[in-house]
Amino acid sequence: MNSTKATAHKAGVIYFLFMIVAIVGEFLFPDLVVSGDAAATAQNITAAELTYRIGILLGFVTHIIFIILVVVLYRLFRDVDQSHALLMVLFVSVGVAVALGNLLTKFAPLTFLSGADYLSVFTKPQLDALALESLGFRSSGTAFPMVFWGLWLFPFGILVIKSGFLPRLLGVLLLVAGLAYVTSAVTSIVLPEYRLAVSRFMMPLYFGEVPIIFWLLIKGATVSPEPAPSSHVS
Repeated sequence: MNSTKATAHKAGVIYFLFMIVAIVGEFLFPDLVVSGDAAATAQNITAAELTYRIGILLGFVTHIIFIILVVVLYRLFRDVDQSHALLMVLFVSVGVAVALGNLLTKFAPLTFLSGADYLSVFTKPQLDALALESLGFRSSGTAFPMVFWGLWLFPFGILVIKSGFLPRLLGVLLLVAGLAYVTSAVTSIVLPEYRLAVSRFMMPLYFGEVPIIFWLLIKGATVSPEPAPSSHVS
C-alpha cells in the first residue's frame, strides 16, 4: 500500500514537470513564425537560431518526460488491469514516435536558410517561402500525434475509475478530455476549415486532464491501511 502511494506521488511529480515543460515549449517560448510573411519568418529564425534550436530541444525533452511518465503510470495501474495499462503505454509510445518524427521537420527551415552553396540555385524569396511552408507542414502534422494524446486518456481514465485508490470523477474527466483531443484532431485531418472553431469549443474540455495531475502530486493514492496481524497469547 505504501508502495502504491509512493508511486502515485512520483507519477504526480513527473506529470507536473511534464505539464510545465509542455506549457513553456508550446505557449511561453518565443514564436518566431510570422503568419503569411516568409521573409519576416526567415529573418526571425536566422537572427535567433539558438533560441529556435533550444525550442526543438525542449520539444524533445517534453516527449522523453512523457515516456517516463507513462512507465510510472503503468507501474501504478498494472495490478488494476494490465491490458488497459499496456494499451495506455502503447498509445503514448506510438504518439511520441509520431510527434518526434513531426518535430524533425523543424530542422528543415535551418537547412533552407543555411546559405549552403548547393542552395544557390534558389532565390532568397524562394528559400524563405520553403522555410515557412515546411513549418506549415509541421503545423498540419500535429493533428496525428494529437489523436494519440486523446487515445491514451481512454485506458488511463478507465484505470482510474477501476482503481479504487483514486476518485472516479478524475477518470471521467480524463475520458472527456480524451474525447475532446480526438475530436479536434480528427476535425483537423478531415475538415481543416472547421479546425479553429472546433478547437475553441473543445479547449475547456482539454483541462479535464489537469485535476489528476494535482491530485497525484498532492494527495497521491488513497489506500486503506492493512490490518495489523492479530497476536495470540498462549
